Amino acid sequence: MQHRPGIAFIGAGRLAQSLAPALAAAGWPVLAVGSRRNESALALAARLPDCQALPMAQAVATAELVFITTPDDAIAGTVAALPWRRGQMVLHCSGATALDALDAARAAGALVGGFHPLQIFSDPETARALLAGTSVAIEAEAGLQALLHRLAHDIGMKPFALPPGSRAAYHAAANLAASFLLSMLDEACQVWAAAGLPAEQALEALLPLSRGTLAAAQQRGLAGALSGPISRGDAAVVAGHLQALQAMGPAHAAFYRELSRRQLLLAAQAGRLSAAQQAALARLIDD
Repeated sequence: MQHRPGIAFIGAGRLAQSLAPALAAAGWPVLAVGSRRNESALALAARLPDCQALPMAQAVATAELVFITTPDDAIAGTVAALPWRRGQMVLHCSGATALDALDAARAAGALVGGFHPLQIFSDPETARALLAGTSVAIEAEAGLQALLHRLAHDIGMKPFALPPGSRAAYHAAANLAASFLLSMLDEACQVWAAAGLPAEQALEALLPLSRGTLAAAQQRGLAGALSGPISRGDAAVVAGHLQALQAMGPAHAAFYRELSRRQLLLAAQAGRLSAAQQAALARLIDD
């Protein structure tokens, strides 16, 4: 059996509350948890076999592999304040933060890397259940890559290598696919209410459409899942939408136009529209 290094978590928030139990359940020894809030460290350590809540410096000293799971803006300061040793392995779990936030550990001879699960952690128990099948972005020095890929596979995650220098664009893509969906739903709820429908019913009524669309995208890809008037070339319906939204305020119509331009590209990829239909819709959207 391949060696599994002893692990410590520095930071006991929602990410640690999901990831640490998943690692322990997969047989990776989580030995210590350290946090500025000792009660958080105690609560997490109590859920893990043979794990201690320790002051952060002591937690680091117990482990070969250390996960930094503090808020992003605290990573560099936390790492700079802790004692590191040659050969130790130190990771942060931020999508947007560059690895130079771990420079203090690297300067002491540690190997450093990033391990960013592409999942939301609003609720740790729900997130833990979703880890299996979730992708995880790994950026690490050569001596650490294989271990992190093995760790990811052991908890059912799908690892992929993150190219150096790509973090900002990668993280923007992740946010567009996650929290920005809420912006889209907020716009839909606003339009629903402006149409005179009960605002309290909007989300309940609209969410099944969102779930169905995401399920179709998973099965058939983005272009294959496209539905609605643009996918059918129905310019009259699109014109009606624009007229109604413009009456509610130009910002609503502008938002719809921008999204419609992207939908038209997807419809073209799907090969559903004739050249004449595409041209007519493009003129309508840009008018």
